[in-house]
Amino acid sequence: MIDPTTIDFEKGNGLVPVVVQDAATLQVLTLAYMDRAALDETLQSKEATFFSRSRGGRWRKGETSGDRLHVVGITADCDSDALVLSVNPVGDACHLHRPSCFGEADAPGLGRIARLEQTIAERAAADPSESWTAKLIGQGVKRIAQKVGEEGVETALAGVAGPDEELASEAADLIYHLLVLLHARNMVFQDVLDVLASRAEAGKATPRP
Repeated sequence: MIDPTTIDFEKGNGLVPVVVQDAATLQVLTLAYMDRAALDETLQSKEATFFSRSRGGRWRKGETSGDRLHVVGITADCDSDALVLSVNPVGDACHLHRPSCFGEADAPGLGRIARLEQTIAERAAADPSESWTAKLIGQGVKRIAQKVGEEGVETALAGVAGPDEELASEAADLIYHLLVLLHARNMVFQDVLDVLASRAEAGKATPRP
């Protein structure tokens, strides 16, 4: 978190803009404003509280809708006059009942990986007769690893001789099964990204032969 005394509220006449971002998918959810009191309340409650310019006062997200924004991190910009809130949303961030105020897409781009991880975690507890994910997880890590191997071979073959659509489809199957394997090992895709980040920092971004 941050020290609220370091934030420059004077530049914006007592307010600072706040970009709210999904901690898992990195999707931008909304843009709001905070005064010092709203920031203090957010830090204390760990739930996003803003200053509404139209209402002329503070409001905590979800007071009427029940759609909460649980704050896991707050970062200031280089001038300390704008904030990014990293949140775990419960429900929709937009009053139009959409995940984000910026378009209708849910977790676009690479955010789809994190959303798929969430779906896998939910399906893991489902009835195996109704969910392929639950059935696969129930068969154990060895079977899941075997599926990753099979999908890897199919992806490689599609890469050599298949059309673009086939390669994309096989790659999607490979990523899905890899995420299931990580879940079964109590890992997440962020663990993989952490390794890539550490290799980049060490000058080892090029894959090993």
